[in-house]
Amino acid sequence: MQQSPVAMRNEKLGRTVCEALKKHGFDAFWCATKEDARKKALELIREGSSVSWGGCASVEECGILDSLRQGSYTLIDRDTAKNPEERADLMRRAFFADWYLAGTNALSEDGQLVNVDGNGNRVAAMAYGPKNVLVVAGVNKIVKTAEDALVRARTVASPINAQRFGLKTPCSITGACSNCDSPDCICNVIVTTRHSKPAGRIKVLLVGEILGF
Repeated sequence: MQQSPVAMRNEKLGRTVCEALKKHGFDAFWCATKEDARKKALELIREGSSVSWGGCASVEECGILDSLRQGSYTLIDRDTAKNPEERADLMRRAFFADWYLAGTNALSEDGQLVNVDGNGNRVAAMAYGPKNVLVVAGVNKIVKTAEDALVRARTVASPINAQRFGLKTPCSITGACSNCDSPDCICNVIVTTRHSKPAGRIKVLLVGEILGF
């Protein structure tokens, strides 16, 4: 079946961005569908590996977490914690995992990832610690520049995530970023990943569908 003009544009742009990511030391893979992304993730993550993740709607939407739960993996899942202390311990243990799974708030056409975080655990693990990081991103996350990526992270992803987690921030009321100093602020740590070091540590699955926020 012939691709629609939208699907054709998404694939051409996605493959172009994958090449840009590769020039920055990332391993990057174009996946036309969520199912393709799920299969690629399971191809990369060997059974027996230890795996953890942050709050990653894109990974869940691809069915990757469900497949990992059904396989032979050691899962470090903070949502299994019985109390806040155990949850914090699991979040720290994620730094020693073989694989850390995450989405990204935005991705520039020249191959840079931009993320904002409330606690900092997700961006910290992406930057250092786990042996491998697997980032899953839909084509809706692609923007022109790193500056545009920051705008998207602050004005699109953050208000939605504030709603998602029931936070009491101005953006959860208005839908617009007010650069707040709220105790519930979700934009406390902002990280731009320009290169993957060492090369290949961060793998990106760029998916030709709308995923996450």
